[in-house]
Amino acid sequence: MKTHNPQLITHNPPLLMTSEPGSFARATIVERKPEIIRRVLADNVYPPEIVAALEAFRDEIASGVMTPLTEDAPDVEFWNAQQAQYAGKTWLEVPWYFAETYFYRRLLEAVRYFQPGPWQRVDPFAPQKREQEAAAIAQLATVWAAIEQLPPDERFVLLLHSALWGNRADLSNLTVKESAHRGLAAHTERENLLIDDTEAVLAFFCQRIERMKRMSLHNPLKSVQSVDKIVFINDNVGADSLFDLALADFLLTQGWAQRVVFYLKNQPFFVSDAMPEDIELVIHQLQNAQESTVAALGHRLHNALLPTSYSLLLTTDPFWTSCLSFHHLPPALRDDLARADLRILKGDVNYRRLLDDRHWPHHTPITRADAAFPRPYLLLRTLKGEIMVGLQPGQAENITLEDPTWLINGKRGLIQFPRD
Repeated sequence: MKTHNPQLITHNPPLLMTSEPGSFARATIVERKPEIIRRVLADNVYPPEIVAALEAFRDEIASGVMTPLTEDAPDVEFWNAQQAQYAGKTWLEVPWYFAETYFYRRLLEAVRYFQPGPWQRVDPFAPQKREQEAAAIAQLATVWAAIEQLPPDERFVLLLHSALWGNRADLSNLTVKESAHRGLAAHTERENLLIDDTEAVLAFFCQRIERMKRMSLHNPLKSVQSVDKIVFINDNVGADSLFDLALADFLLTQGWAQRVVFYLKNQPFFVSDAMPEDIELVIHQLQNAQESTVAALGHRLHNALLPTSYSLLLTTDPFWTSCLSFHHLPPALRDDLARADLRILKGDVNYRRLLDDRHWPHHTPITRADAAFPRPYLLLRTLKGEIMVGLQPGQAENITLEDPTWLINGKRGLIQFPRD
């Protein structure tokens, strides 16, 4: 596992590459991607031509040159232009983030996701997603009534930490063995937080609420509004997005926010990444839960989606399933994000995109590397990739002595709220 000695940064460090011997980036291509294809074949009853396409794709990853898309689809020109930068390269000779994202786009081509016919818009990862969602809802049902009895500040902290630790539920990362549901016992996990800005996040909301209350005293006819709009840039299905929903419900019902927006994937991505239809299905399942408090949560979320409310909005953008980092946010999307009062970035991939997936020294201040992303933003991430900033000099080296796989094993996390 690589660490970096403190040094003055005068230029951007190199990208994480699949060509790095012994790296997690390389292992994801050599080990994880063929296993993902194997699982897709096992979970779906595909016709011979799709099976053959998936097997040929698996062979290409193992020993062949990366090839362009050949289907007719709206995004083919974009992807092939990106892939052309690496013409003649194998899957073990390219930037890691590009290899991962291009893998999912090529897999969708193999399963005919965009083509007319019986497999159009059929999610190859749906069986795995449904398993994750059912397990997460069952776990939530055992504790939700008790959570709702907590005082607001305590409930917020518990839901915030659960939204973090639920991020362990990543079906594309076969190295993570921790249970995502441990987030329900947030107080037992504090020692695993490398950066813990919980109190600063709570203070952010409390200060906004108090300021708006003072304003309302001078104008009693004006309703008290705390944080107008909060944006989640979501990650996985299962416990991850379920706790996002629970946190969104808290913010809306407590009046801590007037509107919550979920930015979701427009197509299957990284196995378990959530799309709008995944979230809608979970809300429907919550509504039909046997436990009355869980069903009530589902009904509140359903009502928040209705046109009469629109306090919860599920939206997508092709950027979220592209190979581009946040340094290349489309202007319209950046402007939309800038209009929010707080942006919550979930998970490892969003963290990697924020930092351009580069080998930043671990002591680098995040604001040095974050692509001038609209602020304020909050990062909720469990570590499942070889990239981490914001630590004290020497801290990474000390952790490595104790746990050599600390960057990738999902044990540790961060609640990071940059305020510079």
